[in-house]
Amino acid sequence: MQLSPDTVCVSTKAQHRRAYQALPTFLRELREQAELSQRELGDRVGRPQSWIHNCESRNRRVDVTEFTEWVRACGVKPEKAFAALLKRL
Repeated sequence: MQLSPDTVCVSTKAQHRRAYQALPTFLRELREQAELSQRELGDRVGRPQSWIHNCESRNRRVDVTEFTEWVRACGVKPEKAFAALLKRL
């Protein structure tokens, strides 16, 4: 396929794809259930509040190791959290 010079190609970041949409909401809900502010969670995982905000607002993608740190900091076992997340997908 050949594109014309006027064609604009837009790459979709992973955190903006439909399949990813459930994760930030799930992470926010875990934090709220643990009764943690974004700042408190950030302190527990060694990140600034802005990092937590960016993850929850889909501005930053969360990888599996970060997911594990996040859920543990909220007092949840990673395997239990992942099973709960899978039910939403």
